[in-house]
Amino acid sequence: MMINKRLIELCPKTKQYIVFTVMSQLVILLSNIGIIYTLGQIIHYFVSTPQLDGVSQATSVFAIQVTTSLTVSRAAIVFILLLIIKYGAYRLQGKYSYLAAADARTTLRTQLYDKLLQLGVHYQEAGKTATLVQIAVDGIEQLEVYFGRYLPQFFYALLAPVVLFGVISTISVSTAVVFIVCVPLIPVSIIAIMKIAKRILHAYWGNYADLGATFLENIQGLTTLKLFQQDKAYHDAMNDEAERFRKSTMKVLSMQLNSITIMDIVAFGGAAVGSIVALYQYQQGLITIGGLFIIILLAAEFFIPLRLLGSYFHIAMNGMAASDRIFAVLDYEHPEKLTQSKKYPKIIDAIDVRNLSVSFEQRTVLKNVNATFKANEVTAIVGTSGSGKSTLARVLSKQLLVDEQKVFYGTADIAALSSSILAKHVGFVDAHSYIFTGTIADNLRLANPQATIEMMMQALTAARLHGFVQNSKEGLDTFVGESGSELSGGQKQRLALARMILADRDVYIFDEATSNIDVESEEAIWDAIYELGRLKTVIVITHRLANVKTANMIHVLEHGELVESGTHETLLTKNGQYAELVLQQEQLEKIREVRK
Repeated sequence: MMINKRLIELCPKTKQYIVFTVMSQLVILLSNIGIIYTLGQIIHYFVSTPQLDGVSQATSVFAIQVTTSLTVSRAAIVFILLLIIKYGAYRLQGKYSYLAAADARTTLRTQLYDKLLQLGVHYQEAGKTATLVQIAVDGIEQLEVYFGRYLPQFFYALLAPVVLFGVISTISVSTAVVFIVCVPLIPVSIIAIMKIAKRILHAYWGNYADLGATFLENIQGLTTLKLFQQDKAYHDAMNDEAERFRKSTMKVLSMQLNSITIMDIVAFGGAAVGSIVALYQYQQGLITIGGLFIIILLAAEFFIPLRLLGSYFHIAMNGMAASDRIFAVLDYEHPEKLTQSKKYPKIIDAIDVRNLSVSFEQRTVLKNVNATFKANEVTAIVGTSGSGKSTLARVLSKQLLVDEQKVFYGTADIAALSSSILAKHVGFVDAHSYIFTGTIADNLRLANPQATIEMMMQALTAARLHGFVQNSKEGLDTFVGESGSELSGGQKQRLALARMILADRDVYIFDEATSNIDVESEEAIWDAIYELGRLKTVIVITHRLANVKTANMIHVLEHGELVESGTHETLLTKNGQYAELVLQQEQLEKIREVRK
């Protein structure tokens, strides 16, 4: 289809700007017609002025001069007025064309952004990060031409030939008929190539998105590739993808060039045929020299609108190919079941997990897990690697969906709580919590934009980072660098903890939040976690059992099953799985000490 109704419906305000753009174009057309018609009348006047001889010439020369002067003066005034009107219409056309494109760009990006916010932590299920960025930037940029140029030109190209037909038919009906018959050949050629263009552009955008995703991943993992000397292999693989993208690009350009050539043949051929008919009629004395002049100049106006439409069509098709990907994101529905009620119980009670089972691709990760996480206590989840600890954390934070009647926050079934509602009550911190470029205060205010300096310092004190801030010359305005590059690993984790504390959630889940940091920072964070556990429901997941000795409750997972629960002392007396894990870690610590 040459018009995408859904795109237009997504941007309702853009419609009025498109209408104003078309109206401005029509004013420009009428001005051009007026200018050409004025010039035609002047030519006709001069050519048809009778040549007088002898006495007649002597007696009439003054009258002819006066008449000529008045005619030229009136024509000049009309000509200047029409130029002023045309200039003003051009300015308005440019203004409304820009507003149509700008409004569409803003509206589409806002809707796309809102959709990603709605998906929350599940946004990557709608597409790779690099692909989503390309859609939001380059894809929507291509749609600017669709709204700002193509759509106004489409409606103008429908109206202009009708207006010109009416004007030219007053001079020569035969010529007007020739023009109006040839004009539809341009949209026919556009429609003929549309299916081919759509397939080529779909492949183009697919290769473009794949190349972007590969490039981003290779840049992010460049250090690792260098370390294992695999950078050349990945470089070659990316070159292969770049070559596929180059070929797709060349196909797009070839298709555009060929179709433009066809449209030029139709446009210039139609203008030539109509002009030949007009010349024949002039030769036969059926039209005047002025009429011939008007027809020849308006011949271009007859075909230019549709010719421009064809040019914009190729760029617009590129944008519409990108719109398919935008629709795919906007239409993506995460399969979480939402309650129709807007009243949600406050999440302050214990969390109950009942007969919870989770499987991935016929592999059971959690099997019939029953566990309780009490309020105002620290509950630890431990186990060997692959036992299902992080999967359980993802379930509790609703990064992974489960069936109804499996997980309860107080009296609220997690399946009936939207991710956005749950995020207001549950804080999640892992080893990869992102620190944004900016200052310490900037990162803290992500959690609470209205936070005062006192509130931020209290959060930093609770996270054991206040000393660093107080000793820094810039204090809260200390610049942390890109992704927190100016901070140590421990400082980044403590800043992430302070940010979450400032958010003031009812439940806090820490998934290996102290992995890969120095011992001093680890101890400081664990002190902060246990202090937080006196006021909040805290769930911690860790591979270091020394950190959970003082936890109020410890749940032990093994191969996805909850095999033991109890305090550190209780579990040691059972001499079961937990005691074996503790013994293994103590032996490893002794080996490390001997090697030191």
